[in-house]
Amino acid sequence: METTFIIGRIMAPYLIVTGLGFFLSKSFYKKSIEEAEKSDPVLINLSGMVHFLIGMTILTLHFRRNNLLETMISILGFLFTLKGAFIIALPVLTLKSNEASIKLLRVMGTGFTTAGLIIGYLSYLG
Repeated sequence: METTFIIGRIMAPYLIVTGLGFFLSKSFYKKSIEEAEKSDPVLINLSGMVHFLIGMTILTLHFRRNNLLETMISILGFLFTLKGAFIIALPVLTLKSNEASIKLLRVMGTGFTTAGLIIGYLSYLG
């Protein structure tokens, strides 16, 4: 099976579940954003490392832009890498909570769910 479909079939459920989580557990994610700066530094660094490694793995194995699915997966790889790099290099700035982040939970939930549904459709049925 082609790398694009494998990554898509892994990423789609993650994105859908995460997006739905932003809607179904809004108070948890709100509290998580508000208290992010108080998190254990080791866990913050570990989160950055995981994001960075997932992103770099995707980019190393899959840096293609020939169709919508390939482009979306490559963009996700780039975004994971970027988030990981920022969490590692600038943790305090990256995790600084603000009202805008909390207000964006609905937008993020919609974005994650929509991207997951599109990638899922293209990976499983496309």
